Amino acid sequence: MTQSDQLDVDAIRKELRTTGISREILIFRSTASTNDIAWEYATNEKNNGLCIFAEHQTAGRGRGANEWLSDAGDSVLCSILVLDCKCGAELLTLTAAVATAQAINGCSKLDARLKWPNDIIIKGKKVAGILLESKTTDDRFDYVIGIGINCHQTKDFFGRHKLRMPATSINILSNTTVDRNSLAAELLTSLDEWLTIAQTDSRRIIDTWSRLSSQLGHYITVEYNQQQFSGNCVGVDPARGLILKLDDGGVRMFDAAHTTIVKHL
Repeated sequence: MTQSDQLDVDAIRKELRTTGISREILIFRSTASTNDIAWEYATNEKNNGLCIFAEHQTAGRGRGANEWLSDAGDSVLCSILVLDCKCGAELLTLTAAVATAQAINGCSKLDARLKWPNDIIIKGKKVAGILLESKTTDDRFDYVIGIGINCHQTKDFFGRHKLRMPATSINILSNTTVDRNSLAAELLTSLDEWLTIAQTDSRRIIDTWSRLSSQLGHYITVEYNQQQFSGNCVGVDPARGLILKLDDGGVRMFDAAHTTIVKHL
């Protein structure tokens, strides 16, 4: 991390084009988890749209029991607090994935694609991930959208770690050094736009996800409640998850909370 590349609230705000989220932005040099900090602010409705960034996480987490690994200053690590949201977890995850891919493509001219349920990949390697967490109080549904984007990691970094799937960074693929403040601003702007769309036009989210999907039309094996199912991916449902046309001819939906991709051909 260079001095000019340190995350800075003023530098991010300079390029922001948002109307909802990011009214408040907090940046931490190091913390256990940005998601955990975001939840600490959830009791006050005025904190809706709060954005937490960190240069480093000591206990960053991914989906399931996976860790999120990154050296200080190498990633964009952030969490956005979304209070009293009626969209639902499945649609919110799709929305965040679309927004993240769009932000990466906008800043780097790369071709980021989506791997259901929560990965953003480029040339088959993971460059970013989404971790959506939810809490329910009475009839209110609150969410924290955690996003991690690999920016400055080198091939040596990935070689030092045993990863669940091959990973890469924007710098490696673009042969340039991405400006993390510009990327952070692009991410928040994109997420703000797509969250607004999700409130009224879930079909547009699905259509855009389908256009960016690396899995649509491909043969996939998933594990659901300790059973494996195989078939062609024919779409995604905003409430019920991935849609497969199974080998036996039936069509079934698989929600993200209980499903893992085992094989993707």
